[in-house]
Amino acid sequence: MTVTAPPTQGVPLAAVLSRADLGLRQIAGPAAADVLVHGAHTSELTDPEPYLLGGELLLTAGVHAPAAPGDSYFEEYAERVARGGAVALGFGVTPVFDTVPPELVTACERRGIPLLEVPPRTTFSGVARAVWELMAQARNAELRRVTEAQQALASAAARPDPLPSVLRQLAQRTGGFAVAVTPEGDEPHHAGKRPPRAVSEALAELTAVVRPHATHLFPTPSSAADTVGGTHLSAYALQPGGALGLATQARSPGDHTIAGAAVVLLSLLTGEHRSTGDTRRAATLVDLLLGADRAQAATDLLGADTTWRVIHARPLTPRPAPDLATPLTSTATDDSVTRALVPSDQDVTAYAGHVLGVSAPALARDLPLADVQAAHALTRARSTRSPLAHHRPDGTPAPTLAALSGKPALLETLRTWLSLHGSWESTALALTVHRNTVRQRIARCATLLEADLDDPDTRMELWFALRHMS
Repeated sequence: MTVTAPPTQGVPLAAVLSRADLGLRQIAGPAAADVLVHGAHTSELTDPEPYLLGGELLLTAGVHAPAAPGDSYFEEYAERVARGGAVALGFGVTPVFDTVPPELVTACERRGIPLLEVPPRTTFSGVARAVWELMAQARNAELRRVTEAQQALASAAARPDPLPSVLRQLAQRTGGFAVAVTPEGDEPHHAGKRPPRAVSEALAELTAVVRPHATHLFPTPSSAADTVGGTHLSAYALQPGGALGLATQARSPGDHTIAGAAVVLLSLLTGEHRSTGDTRRAATLVDLLLGADRAQAATDLLGADTTWRVIHARPLTPRPAPDLATPLTSTATDDSVTRALVPSDQDVTAYAGHVLGVSAPALARDLPLADVQAAHALTRARSTRSPLAHHRPDGTPAPTLAALSGKPALLETLRTWLSLHGSWESTALALTVHRNTVRQRIARCATLLEADLDDPDTRMELWFALRHMS
């Protein structure tokens, strides 16, 4: 059974042992400096395996052990602990055992499980809190390292020799070897100690995987990773071509983030052969960042005469953002809503598992208004439980009550709810029903009427229609 440690910042077991306030003592197993702890868990179950994620320091006082454990009990227990993925075992002496059972010491030594003696004065909750504190400290230290590395990379990019300077900072901050590879496979710049030949060749092969080739039938991946001879290898595609290769002896959680920052900077630095249009768009983005008029910037980027639609998409359940993208589409996700920009002549259809709101066609300068239209359309689609709704232009016929004909309970609930300004509690009291019943009836009204009952104009139109009926 393969157990994967949780994606949390691990701390060396030696750091836990060094806490004088805990008084822990290792009595079996490999060196604590080589063991990473990703959490602490207390269990007095005979078989803790089903409840372990992997990477934990498991704490027990032996309550699960029988009064007279046989020779094989602790052997089997240690085997189950190992299968569960616990990286260390802490055994609390007293009140069940006065000392750590020798059979458990032998079993943990045989299976390579570090065994710690927890003294009577130390609580398991105290050990767990110490582990979490150390993990938080490690996480904060890693965040500082990443932040400082990103700042150093940005400063390097501003130097007279930016490309080699960025590579030097990347190699220094990750403790490895970094190389920039051209689209043709040449290596004009590198930094750090070059690894042995076999590792260097493997890294070259990995960078070839992410470099675009005319003979490729499918898009190349943006990144790839491998391990050769104990060295961790990573390759990242650069725009408009080429690749970044990175070889490190150790892999820290923040290395990928640091490499990502380097990829962005190197892509900018190696983009000397961009087209005139690319250069113009980059200049427009710089102007926008420096305070240029948004409407003018949008027109410069997208064209003065081209019309676009804005799409807002929200998942029905938590899931990745929908792949609405085309070469002419940009997407941004905020608060679980994906916002997309597509040419107005592109068909927009329902997307499985998502609700979509679509604006009317708009010129670049009018996109802020189109964004509002898409948001309102999404609200209407959700309220009517429709997979897709388009913006309703002015002059759209007002909603009618024909769909509620013959449904007096729904009509009365809608009338009362509107008269009480949409208050669920007040409507429930007025009708002497539960507020959930009111919610269900109003949702049913919205579906049958195909109306957005969150829209003040729609509520007003329905109120006048109800008064006309009476």
